[in-house]
Amino acid sequence: MEPAQNTSAGIGGSNGTMRYQTNDGTAAVDDSKESLNQVINSIQKTLGHLHQLELTVSSFTPASQLHLLQRLNSLVVELDSMAKLSEKCNIQVPMEVLNLIDNGKNPDEFTRDVLNSCIARNQVTKGKTDAFKDLRKHILEELEQTFPDEVDNYREIRANSAAEAKRLAQSQSVLPNGDAKVKSEL
Repeated sequence: MEPAQNTSAGIGGSNGTMRYQTNDGTAAVDDSKESLNQVINSIQKTLGHLHQLELTVSSFTPASQLHLLQRLNSLVVELDSMAKLSEKCNIQVPMEVLNLIDNGKNPDEFTRDVLNSCIARNQVTKGKTDAFKDLRKHILEELEQTFPDEVDNYREIRANSAAEAKRLAQSQSVLPNGDAKVKSEL
């Protein structure tokens, strides 16, 4: 399995499948979710076979050798089936998650750490944004005391520009009949 830094998922159909828009306008459904479910079912079957094999080995007698061989063969067949099914799945797991699992830790720690890191970066960015807003407000106050006419002109131009941008945004997202445009699923 290749190491991956990010995993992406599509949002789409009602059964969790990913939908893609084709050139002719029809929606093609990606069966990766179905393939993943088949692999999960195969893993569960393999675990069942391993449990049966453990029971057979723990109570092994020479008379049960044929039964043991049948269970070994069914395990091999299921492992082969799982390998074939897994080729259809394209799942990328970050190396950090695999390292946590190898170290006997809960992979949810990775999710928690990533989330906490995002929250911390968001707070830093918000602090910078607030600082720039305060700086802008302070500069406008200072400019208003020194150049009151120019600041009034600036505010008028800025208000007109904001109103025009809002009208433009609304006109691009409204159909002629007044309905709002909805982005198609990708």
